[in-house]
Amino acid sequence: MTSTQYDADVIVVGSGVIGSLAATHLARNGKSVIMIEAGTRVPRWKIVDSFRECGNVSTDAGNRNQPYPNEPWAPSSFVPGYITNSGPIEYVPGMLRMVGGTTWHWGGACWRLLPNDFRLRSLYGVGRDWPLSYDDLEPFYHQAEREMGVSGDDSADYSGHGGAPFPPRQAPFPVRPQAFSYFNKRLREILAEGGYPYTYQPNGRATDPYDERPACVGNNNCSPICPIGAQYSGDRHATRAERAGARLITDATVYRLEKTPDGRKIAAVHYFTPERTSVRLTARYVLVAAHALETPRLLLLSDVANASGMVGRNLMDHNAFSLMMITDEPMWSGRGPVQQGDILKWRDGAFRREHGAIRHEVGNFVGNVQITERLLSQGLIGPALDEAIRHMAARWLFMGSNVEMLPEPTNRMTLSRVNRDFYGLPLMNIHYDVNDYARATRAVIRNDYADFLRLMKGEVFEQNLSVWENRDHPMGTVIMGSDPRDSVVNHEGRTHDHDNLFLATTGVMPAASVVNPTLTGCALSLRSASIILREV
Repeated sequence: MTSTQYDADVIVVGSGVIGSLAATHLARNGKSVIMIEAGTRVPRWKIVDSFRECGNVSTDAGNRNQPYPNEPWAPSSFVPGYITNSGPIEYVPGMLRMVGGTTWHWGGACWRLLPNDFRLRSLYGVGRDWPLSYDDLEPFYHQAEREMGVSGDDSADYSGHGGAPFPPRQAPFPVRPQAFSYFNKRLREILAEGGYPYTYQPNGRATDPYDERPACVGNNNCSPICPIGAQYSGDRHATRAERAGARLITDATVYRLEKTPDGRKIAAVHYFTPERTSVRLTARYVLVAAHALETPRLLLLSDVANASGMVGRNLMDHNAFSLMMITDEPMWSGRGPVQQGDILKWRDGAFRREHGAIRHEVGNFVGNVQITERLLSQGLIGPALDEAIRHMAARWLFMGSNVEMLPEPTNRMTLSRVNRDFYGLPLMNIHYDVNDYARATRAVIRNDYADFLRLMKGEVFEQNLSVWENRDHPMGTVIMGSDPRDSVVNHEGRTHDHDNLFLATTGVMPAASVVNPTLTGCALSLRSASIILREV
């Protein structure tokens, strides 16, 4: 039982998947939990209606935030001024502030890191090593996969080497892999001729009914919204946390973490209501799971956890290039989920001494918008336009090439000196650039694109090998490490500066690898929750 000295055993800031998983685990084990969420709660049907009304924003050409709530006190990241950029590369990820967080409009990819990803400095002489190993995190990967209903291929070598199943697992994936569409089957056959392994992407979509979710029926707009809820989203565990006894406070913007007089602990959490009333809550432990950008912002606003000066620094993403082509034969993309397979030839190997890992992700999109715009610009109208659209749409193929970044302290988020939010608090400025380690991948990707075009007998529709695209995978901003002088949290996710303050976000990751970081963030959050559970 919680002492009357505290409002809760644990306060969790943020109700996205990472925070909600931790809150659920703590509440199920008898701890009193308060979750505080800046945004509001919206049922799925309202988001689907909003998606229809705003013109069916496409995943590869539009604003995925558009169908979602954009409250004055909890705006999404694309609101002008919310994030400003001062560096050579613009960086504005597609963040949502609402119950369930940004996994409402993600693509569902649920990758584990490889064992070698935890030892980048030791093995390849670059970047940082993690202060924990794959084996330390494996039980929590398994727990996260079960909670989220992750489907994957138990026979796949996810290192990309084409060997035995890898990385090691204590149990099979909880959900069977979804059958490849014709598009993905044919693509796998053609790519194999060039020595490119094409692997099923682990993802959070139900292939059979799973834990109150229906089976995927291939609506093909997983992003920005799965209309039937077959794809996992963080609101699932926000609701489960409440069922387990947690209290969820919505429309509540946490703006200050109050330190104890000696500075060793967090004494209280302060939040504003939409009426600008300030509320103070206390807990034995505080777990901040706000977002990889919002978490460091809160720490900087509060002047906490920053003895190292690393809060907001070391921002990483999987900045990327892309290729759109028209293939020689009909491929019929657009059936099934928006992403189903990846080319992993460059996921791990000795080459990582020289350049970052590369993951070619194939988008199962329909290119009708881009195709129609191109044909109209060429003057086609009437039946000729219709025929050309049908021909090209059947042969449309999109690839996005994610690139491994290294942590650089100069890539950072700071508090804006100009822009303020609804409550008068400083917003964010980001200075971002792509380091030479990532830039060295350009020649490899150029060669691969030439191979893909040759194998597919394709014609370039559009190719980007110059502008570094944002992949919405922020990491590193509250970096994990053994040395308090150059890191914010230790291997537990506990801040070096405050014994009862934990951070649960992809921002703690000290190495980016080349796969989506969400599942790793979830596993780290569950590991931190298990540590808090032992101590509370």
